[in-house]
Amino acid sequence: MKYTLENDQCRVVVNRHGAELSSLVRKDLPEIADLEYIWPADPAVWGRHAPVLFPIVGRLPNDTYLHQGQEYTLSQHGFARDREFALVEQTEEALTFELQADEASRAAYPFEFVLRIRYQLRGLQLTVKWEVTNPAAAEELLFSIGAHPAFRCPLMPEEKFEDYFFHFDHPVTLERHLLQGGLLTGQTAPVLHEETEMPLTYELFAQDALVFKHFDFTHLTLRSFASDRAVRLRFDGFPFLGLWTKEKGAPFVCVEPWQGIAGAVGGPVELADKEGILTLRPGQTYAAEYSIAVV
Repeated sequence: MKYTLENDQCRVVVNRHGAELSSLVRKDLPEIADLEYIWPADPAVWGRHAPVLFPIVGRLPNDTYLHQGQEYTLSQHGFARDREFALVEQTEEALTFELQADEASRAAYPFEFVLRIRYQLRGLQLTVKWEVTNPAAAEELLFSIGAHPAFRCPLMPEEKFEDYFFHFDHPVTLERHLLQGGLLTGQTAPVLHEETEMPLTYELFAQDALVFKHFDFTHLTLRSFASDRAVRLRFDGFPFLGLWTKEKGAPFVCVEPWQGIAGAVGGPVELADKEGILTLRPGQTYAAEYSIAVV
């Protein structure tokens, strides 16, 4: 089931399956009616729109981790994106969805949790807020969480992927953390040196996603050299970021703020020792948010 938020400028659609943002439309542009910014999840290319990554971000070695010495299997990006959430609150400008631990989740992830995802639309900006609560009486909750929104690129007719670039608010120096089979290798490679623009090419993603750690910016804008249309993301307090498109010719690009990161090449490790794992004591709640503004 899908739910809609709408104002004079934008319309947002969220699917209860995965609590996934599936549409973000700008309604008020004179040059094009109902401009869609979110990738339509064509299964022939990549069949998702903007999955929520929980309780891990990225891949684990052999899709396996240890907890207190016991081995568990958990597929890439976790299970939340494939579960049915409950709609627990609906207002004129916001939708809140909830997922709780159950027998199926405990088989792969032996923790109690309550995950709430709130979408709030105000003007041209959509804010996505996550809350993770540990309802257990004694055990700590170990988790990561991340965003994976895919934006149509190009956005406008007669444009191409290479017309687009990422714009930073100030000059940045970035190195990517290299992946092998979806796992971090420990190696890095330079991407930018004191620059404010990153032109998009498919060759940029030939070695999988661009993965950045502990960067010094909180805004990133997907812009075009050929039109005024753009998408601006804000992600204060996020330590990791991924940029990705699936393959040459795929007409989308993902901007992925993460509170967590893929595992490293090697064997399974204790979940508590994995990079990017957050810890909640019993009764604690963790909150984070990011926003998408369309131009």
